[in-house]
Amino acid sequence: MGIKIAILGAAGLRTPLILQAILLRQSSLGLAELALMDIDAEHLDLIAALTAPLEAANPPRFRMTRTTTLEEALQGADYVITTFRVGGMAGRAIDERVALNHGVLGQETTGPGGFAMALRTIPVLLDVVQKMAHLCPQAWLINFANPAGLLAEAVVRVGGWRRSVGICDAPHTLRRALAALLSAAPEQVMLDYFGLNHLGWIRRVLYQGEDHLPRFLELIRQLDSVPGLPFDATLINTLGMIPNEYLYYYYHTRQAVENILQAGISRGEQLAAWNESLFAQLSALRAAEDYEGMLRAYQAYLKQRGATYMVNESGQAHNLEQLDQALAESLSSEGYAGVALDLIEALNGKETRQMILNLPNQGAIHGMAGEEVVEIPAWVSAGLIQPLSVGDIPTHCLGLMQQVKAYEQLTIEAAVQGSYAKALTALTLHPLVPGVEVARQILDEYIQRHGDLFPPLR
Repeated sequence: MGIKIAILGAAGLRTPLILQAILLRQSSLGLAELALMDIDAEHLDLIAALTAPLEAANPPRFRMTRTTTLEEALQGADYVITTFRVGGMAGRAIDERVALNHGVLGQETTGPGGFAMALRTIPVLLDVVQKMAHLCPQAWLINFANPAGLLAEAVVRVGGWRRSVGICDAPHTLRRALAALLSAAPEQVMLDYFGLNHLGWIRRVLYQGEDHLPRFLELIRQLDSVPGLPFDATLINTLGMIPNEYLYYYYHTRQAVENILQAGISRGEQLAAWNESLFAQLSALRAAEDYEGMLRAYQAYLKQRGATYMVNESGQAHNLEQLDQALAESLSSEGYAGVALDLIEALNGKETRQMILNLPNQGAIHGMAGEEVVEIPAWVSAGLIQPLSVGDIPTHCLGLMQQVKAYEQLTIEAAVQGSYAKALTALTLHPLVPGVEVARQILDEYIQRHGDLFPPLR
């Protein structure tokens, strides 16, 4: 008897990549049923037409359903993957532009952008958890939706759902890149990695019993740059660690804001326009029954999106795939989909894997509470995720993590309790927000711009 996977938010533009990865792995997954659910029926149908050539090339040997009904998707599921975006890309554009209007970083997950997205998403995600308790009480919840770490914390802390994990492809992309530079397979390289989602550091790169991080730091010293990452080389060598790319927003805050303002468009606004254009193209091509043309348009969109990643924010192209051909081939993997499917295969008992995941700390990082969700390596085996010990970490890392964690927890409380005061305090405490006056202006504008998509704050 096979498993059932439910994907919530399946009208999004990640779905073709996820489905392609599932089709390639369907035998090893032991998949019996795949439910693709979204509230947007029109886009769900368009994505179905877009993936038709993929399904024809590798016919599914499992039952596949597309539905706009959450209950139908959840019924009997073994794994629930959440990848929805409450408010769509238009909501992200608002999140980013409002912050920029007040001279504060406008970014999807870091700072006010992540705050606004969390407030919109937490009530929806907790409703999913509540329905899972009745329809699939033994299921694992695998959260793709951003901000991934904060939402994972809400699921555990408020939803009480222990079989849950947040995933992000950034640490796994770094692992693959470093493995390629070592001419090693990714599974042979282990990263001593710790932090929160989009706030993490690599402390060691372990391969064949040796730490290769000093070698990479020496390369950075010689080049006076960090290949593939937007950081100051002197800072990285002083830290003695390789940061997650999102720490650019903390280490180069003013530059990031100035770069976005100079570009004249935020990433959310850029993607909102591209997505609208792509869906219009797809609709026209489907009407002409040009399914291969739909796939070509989608692939061109992915190439454009990948080539411009973090360019507006950093002022430079830094995509790791641009370093050299060997590295590009190494990184042309399944991205988020690969991380999710690796996790499912390991939880199914196919093989034990070491993965970097968002899950409760359980004593792994000294100084963080046991229930607090952190991003750390863990061993994944049949039905079990076991965090690996991290121990003591540098004080500057722990201090930043604790401050961001306090902001996350107050954001969760604000969403659940409908508390304006807690929402305001949460935003004020965020390291990238310069005080309560600016926090109040941003919060009030979010309430006005997002309307009913925001939880009512008293």
